[in-house]
Amino acid sequence: MTGIAPSPRGARPGPEPAAPASVTAVVGLLVLFELMSGFLQTGIAPLLPELGARHGVDDSALNWVVSVQLLAGAVMVPVFGRLGDLHGHRRMLRLAIAAVAAGTLLVALAPAFPVLLLGRVFQGALVALLPLEIALVRDRLPVEQARRAIARLVGALTLGSLLGAVVMGAAAKAVDDIRLVLLVPAVFALLCVPVSFLRIPESARSAEGRLDWAGAVLLGLALLFLLAAVSRVEHDGWAPTTVLLPMAVAAVLICLCVRVELRSEDPLVDLRAMKGRGVGRLYLVSFFFGVMYFGSQSPNATFLAADPAADGYGFALRALDISLVGLPGAVAALTTSACAALIARRLGHRTTLMTAFGLMTAGFLGLAALHETIWQVAVCVLVCGTGIGAALGVMPTVIVEATEPERTGVASALYNNVKTVGGAVSGGVVASLLASHTRPGGSAPYESGYTAVWSLCAVCGICAIAVVAVSGRGGGTGGG
Repeated sequence: MTGIAPSPRGARPGPEPAAPASVTAVVGLLVLFELMSGFLQTGIAPLLPELGARHGVDDSALNWVVSVQLLAGAVMVPVFGRLGDLHGHRRMLRLAIAAVAAGTLLVALAPAFPVLLLGRVFQGALVALLPLEIALVRDRLPVEQARRAIARLVGALTLGSLLGAVVMGAAAKAVDDIRLVLLVPAVFALLCVPVSFLRIPESARSAEGRLDWAGAVLLGLALLFLLAAVSRVEHDGWAPTTVLLPMAVAAVLICLCVRVELRSEDPLVDLRAMKGRGVGRLYLVSFFFGVMYFGSQSPNATFLAADPAADGYGFALRALDISLVGLPGAVAALTTSACAALIARRLGHRTTLMTAFGLMTAGFLGLAALHETIWQVAVCVLVCGTGIGAALGVMPTVIVEATEPERTGVASALYNNVKTVGGAVSGGVVASLLASHTRPGGSAPYESGYTAVWSLCAVCGICAIAVVAVSGRGGGTGGG
C-alpha cells in the first residue's frame, strides 16, 4: 500500500504524538521490514520456471503463485488494518511478520504445489505491513517526522523490490537447488520476527468499535468464487455449472458485501470513499492497473525461460538472466515514480496518468508484436516500467484529490485494495489464456498464448486511458 493510512475510526482522543526516545532506531527497524517485504514480493518472479519444474506444473498454473498471494492480501489488508486500529498496530505488525515468515518457510520446504500455494496465502500478509507501519508512525511521531519516516519506508520497499529479483537470481545461479535458494528469503523473514519485539512502541491511541467479520467473510468468499470460476474456463469453457454458476455466486456475494459495508458503522472497506467527482471511475482504472502490473509478471518470466529448441520461442534463460532483462524496467519504474510529482506539476495529473497508461499500452503491444530477440523484450519492458512507475506515483494523488477531504486516508487504502484485486483476478485470467493455448499433452503454451496475454494487458491500458479521459471532464484528475 502506498497511500497514507487513515486515522483509526472512532479513535479515542489522545495527546499529540511525541517522538520516542530513538526515532532513528524505531524507523530503522521498520525500514528493515519493508526491505524484506519488497525482497519477497519480487524475488519469486525469476524463480517461477524452476518452481514449475520442481513441482511438475505447467506455465499456466504458475500464475496462481502470484494470484493466490494477491487474493489473500486483498482480504488481509483491511482485516489487519482494522484489528490494528482496535488492538494496536505493533501487535498486528508482529502477527503479520510471523505469518509472512511461516509462509516463506512453507514455500521453501513445500513437498507439493498445493502446499506451496498455502505458503503464498500466508505471505499475503506482506501487503499489510506498510499500512500498519504508516499508522504506527503517524500515531507515535510528530507530523514532519512521520512524513519523513513514511518516505523512508516507501523507499525501502522500492529498494527491496529492486534487490529481490537480482539477489534471488544470483543465488539460483550460484546454488543449483531451488529449495536452498528459497531458504534465503525464509531466513530473512524469520530474522524479522524477533526484531519486531525490539524497541518499537505500541500505538498510543486505539479505536472504538469492532471488526466487520461479515464484510471480511463476504469479500473473501466473493473473490474465491470468482477465481474458482476463472480457473475452470481453461478446462470447461463457459460451462453453466463450473464457470457461470460460480461467477453468479461471486456477483451476488459482491452485492451483499457492498450492501453490508454501506450499512455498517464500522465497515471493513469504507465504500463511501467512492463518493466524489468521478472518483468511482478512477477505481476502475485502479483495477485495470492491477491487471497490467501483476498479470504480466509470471508470463514474462516463463516466456524468457522457454527453450526455443523445444517450444519454438523464448531464450532458455535462467533466474539471474531473467532478473537482468527486467532490471532496466525496474530502474525506470523507480525513477519515474520518484519524479512523478514533478512531472505532474508540469503536465497536469490527467495528462501524466494518460501518458503513463499510454507507455504501458505501447510496451505491451510491442511485446505482442516484437519478442524474437532479448533486446526487443528488454526495450518493451523498459517502456512498460517507465509507465508503471509514473502511474504508481500519480494514481494515489489523483484518487485522493477526487475524494471528499475527510475520506482521503480510506481512499488511498481502497485504491490499493482494488489494484490488488485486479492483480488477483488477472492471475486466473492469464492462467486460463495460457492453458487454452497449450498444445495437447504438453506443458508449454503456444507462442500465441503469450501474445494473447500481452494483448489483454494492452487492451486494459486502452480502457484505462479512456476512463481517465472521461473522468477528467469532471475535474477529478486535476489539470492537464
